[in-house]
Amino acid sequence: MQVTETLKDGLKRSYTITVPAADLDAKVNEKLVEAQPEVEMKGFRKGKVPMALLKKQFGPRILGDAMQDAIDGAMKSHFDTTGDRPALQPKVEMQGGETWKEGDDVIVEMSYEALPEIPEVDVSKVKLEKLVVKAEDKDVTEALENLAKSAKNFEDKKKGTKAKDGDQVVIDFVGKIDGEAFEGGAGEDYPLELGSGSFIPGFEEQLVGAKAGDDVAVKVSFPAEYGAQHLAGKEAIFDCTVKAVKGAKPAEIDDELAKQFGAESLEALKGQITERLEAEYTGASRQVMKRALLDQLDKLVKFDLPPSLVEAEAGQIAHQLWHDENPDVHDHNHDHIEPTDEHKSLAERRVRLGLLLAEIGRKEEVEVTDAEMTQAVMNQARQYPGQERAFFEFVQKNPQMQQQLRAPIFEDKVVDLVVTGAKVSEKEVSKDKLQKAVEALDEL
Repeated sequence: MQVTETLKDGLKRSYTITVPAADLDAKVNEKLVEAQPEVEMKGFRKGKVPMALLKKQFGPRILGDAMQDAIDGAMKSHFDTTGDRPALQPKVEMQGGETWKEGDDVIVEMSYEALPEIPEVDVSKVKLEKLVVKAEDKDVTEALENLAKSAKNFEDKKKGTKAKDGDQVVIDFVGKIDGEAFEGGAGEDYPLELGSGSFIPGFEEQLVGAKAGDDVAVKVSFPAEYGAQHLAGKEAIFDCTVKAVKGAKPAEIDDELAKQFGAESLEALKGQITERLEAEYTGASRQVMKRALLDQLDKLVKFDLPPSLVEAEAGQIAHQLWHDENPDVHDHNHDHIEPTDEHKSLAERRVRLGLLLAEIGRKEEVEVTDAEMTQAVMNQARQYPGQERAFFEFVQKNPQMQQQLRAPIFEDKVVDLVVTGAKVSEKEVSKDKLQKAVEALDEL
């Protein structure tokens, strides 16, 4: 077997791999000898089928396997020897193609872009500022008030009061299509909060202004994608009787409210809220510091980038931004989207930082644990209520999806590792200043 270099230009590599016909024939015979003891064929005892007959019967198929094994072995040997790591799957083409016949040498052209040599980074040169925000009393009070609103009660309003958004109307209703009542379309003493969006579109709006004792004919159209197929897209009239109009009254901020949210007392609930707020601030602060870290790493290290990776990333960025601007288009049936210079510049940054972090992680043996992957899958599965098991099975069978979940975990672990070696100072700031710093991330 022979591997000959035909191109070495920057990161681009091309090689010719030649597998002599004699080597292939020897490999085929080796595989046939291995299989012979288990082969059964009419007219022969098990394991006694002549080699010539075996070769005639199974030779072509085994030849294909032997050819693939030889090429794979040559590629592995090449990468082990040179230390090259391809940026993408190497392109492999067989010379002769369909005109190749048994007895000929196998000649394969292999081409790829090698990952570049990535220089060491002196992380001690990185200087970072960690923004620290303490939860203030007013923030805790605001959170308590929001909890009280969510735990609100409704009390009868003065007789004759017209219902408005946020009020609760207690109604009896009967839904009809073409004058006929339909199954599941009736209810009694139903408490409906106006503006909650809990009924089909257009229903609640027509009860705004109603008073206790009013009869209201609510005309609506069921959405075309409505879950009950016999109602989807149909027009209906709901005959509603308003039995009461009630106004919302927030719960009292006391120990009883705290117990509703699993705390032993109001003071304990305040403590929990403080911890939650400060955890949110810490998460936001980390986003800001991570961006600052990546900005500095981008300036500290320069190296050649594989053009194919940059091109693919630029195309993905352009495609994603186009869909962000055209949210009604959910498929890929649209014209080609040409990346701009801005997209290409952003792609270069992403590829450079991605390769750099991957190299740091590789050298430091950073790994994503099974427990971390399981947690990531569980977090993602929560977006598909009722279909969690199906999502888990999908992830298990989809290596690409596994990589999408693993990549951000790996990146964050490498970032944390780099931060430990950087010079980090803390600066206490207000919540508003932290918020502005987070908002600025989207502008970059």
